[in-house]
Amino acid sequence: MVKKIALLIGISEYEPGLAALPKAVNDVEAMERVLVNTEIGGFAPGDVTVLKNPQKPDMEREIYNFYANSDKDDLLLLYFSGHGVTLQNGDFYFSTRGTQKNQNQLLPYTAIVAKYVHDSINSSKSKRQVVILDCCFSAAFARGVTAKDIGVDNIDLQKQLGGEGRAILTACTSTQKAYESDDSNLSIYTKYLIEGLEKGTADKDGDGLIAVDELHDFAKSKVQEESPDMTPELYYIKKGEPIFLAKSPKDDPKLKYRKEVEIIALDDEGEISDINRDYLDEFRKKLKSPKFELSVDDANAIEFEVLEPYRKRQEKLQRYEQTFSRLKQYPPSQKQRNALKRLQDILSLREEDVAPIEARFINQQKPSEPVLENEPNQFEFDIVKVDAQGQTINSSKGRAKFFRESLGNDVVLEMVSIPGGEFLMGSPESEPERTSDESPQHSVTIQPFFMGKFPVTQSQWKAVAALPKVNIDLNPEPSNFQGANRPVEQVSWDDAIEFCARLSKKTQETYRLPSEAEWEYACRAGTTTPFYFGETITTDLANYQVQYGETTDVGKFPANPFGLFDMHGNIWEWCQDEWHKNYNGAPKNGSAWLADNNQDRLLRGGSWLSDTRSCRSAYRGYYARVNRNGSVGFRVVLVRGRT
Repeated sequence: MVKKIALLIGISEYEPGLAALPKAVNDVEAMERVLVNTEIGGFAPGDVTVLKNPQKPDMEREIYNFYANSDKDDLLLLYFSGHGVTLQNGDFYFSTRGTQKNQNQLLPYTAIVAKYVHDSINSSKSKRQVVILDCCFSAAFARGVTAKDIGVDNIDLQKQLGGEGRAILTACTSTQKAYESDDSNLSIYTKYLIEGLEKGTADKDGDGLIAVDELHDFAKSKVQEESPDMTPELYYIKKGEPIFLAKSPKDDPKLKYRKEVEIIALDDEGEISDINRDYLDEFRKKLKSPKFELSVDDANAIEFEVLEPYRKRQEKLQRYEQTFSRLKQYPPSQKQRNALKRLQDILSLREEDVAPIEARFINQQKPSEPVLENEPNQFEFDIVKVDAQGQTINSSKGRAKFFRESLGNDVVLEMVSIPGGEFLMGSPESEPERTSDESPQHSVTIQPFFMGKFPVTQSQWKAVAALPKVNIDLNPEPSNFQGANRPVEQVSWDDAIEFCARLSKKTQETYRLPSEAEWEYACRAGTTTPFYFGETITTDLANYQVQYGETTDVGKFPANPFGLFDMHGNIWEWCQDEWHKNYNGAPKNGSAWLADNNQDRLLRGGSWLSDTRSCRSAYRGYYARVNRNGSVGFRVVLVRGRT
């Protein structure tokens, strides 16, 4: 009887010396899900063996039995997600739960040498074998594999399972590391294997079957969009007709639309041009099936998923640029160069990716303070200080440099120069109404930057929303409380990121959301009290506690000493950072904290709905990045000085 049999191994837990890989077990669970799905993989559940965190004897036994008990007509799939380790002599080892390292050297008797797996494979009668390795240095496994003389004698079987041979798919080359995904619970390579199988997008020729070659080509292209220094490889030991792993829906409108978007995204380098936008709109209208038409929402969701790796890559480039812009000398010193190389490696960026970024800064010799577009413009504003009872104890005039960014149709964005400096982030234990997530207080150094004088207004939002789409569509009028000079609200974190992307593309500058540290530094403006007004806040100083019942025009209340308005109340403001429950391990250089890869994003400043506690300079809130709320908006910063 013909069988499709799989052995799926995931190692997440390790002995000290090897880092835990939390996503490896998730990888095998996802792979099992698509394989046993009758509409996709068609593997019988009893023919899929899953090993999670096995010790060496159990793993060796299962590998041996997997190959030794197979018949010639069986299709065998071995999948491994975990640490792959190479020794100085070039030998490749599969890690196990008990794999140990001694003085940075792998102890071979705690891991499984590739030769054991090779020998097991060669002992198998099966003439259709697929090995998928999602681990570091995985292509090293392919070395030393020998071919067997196996023939095809069943034409019907060939139609079902494809041709004979052995295919080895690897996440990377023999000298590269494989990476976990930033925003998924799966490793990068496996994430796109699953996407290609589950959504049918790997079926390039549209014949309703997904061959090993097609799956490899799809996963490789997506991986390299997100992490170009990973190079998935495909090795054949005696290649015949294609080996088919799964089925795909041939006449699914969603799949057809996705394939078109994939092609366009590749041609447009992660964007959709105006011409291709018109084409996709017409293409979508023509897609019909007996069951349903493809809606605009369906199309938008598909585009968002397809463009995700391009967005992730752009975020990494922006992260590198943000760090490079903070240097005080160009070109960097050797010590700085070493640190930058570490950042480059962790972001999976190649030399050719970072070279253009560095060249821009080095060529222009960035000054220590931001340079304004023309002669420096200044504006004057009132600064108010109050006592603990909210009574004014001091009034003064402040001045700040700024420039105006034209958005078209007489709409401008005013950007205020924020000087660099060092401050204590968080609240002291003596501050009334403080929360534990505002601890521990820690010193943060901030480089000069520009920040929006006000939260982004509805007129500014509408002007930028009319610019060409970069990744996602924007509603030009999303706000619940209408008013051209009121802050825009009902916008998600992803909407705000799209706003910044469109504005950056228009101006050829890097606009983005502020990091949480930049936001608090700018809000405090040199003050250490709970509010930049002093010890307390009143409804004469900010819009909060439902006093006005809705948002108000920006600039209605006094500014802080930096010349920024509405930093307390009126509207919550999105920051770049992911949510963390305290400041343990927080960056000290003012950069955004993105280490945990969760979907909750920081909010600062309080809103028209908030109480006094939530409006404090140190208060931290969060929402899911997809959340849209009538009390949430944002303001932007300019990453580097203008010339």
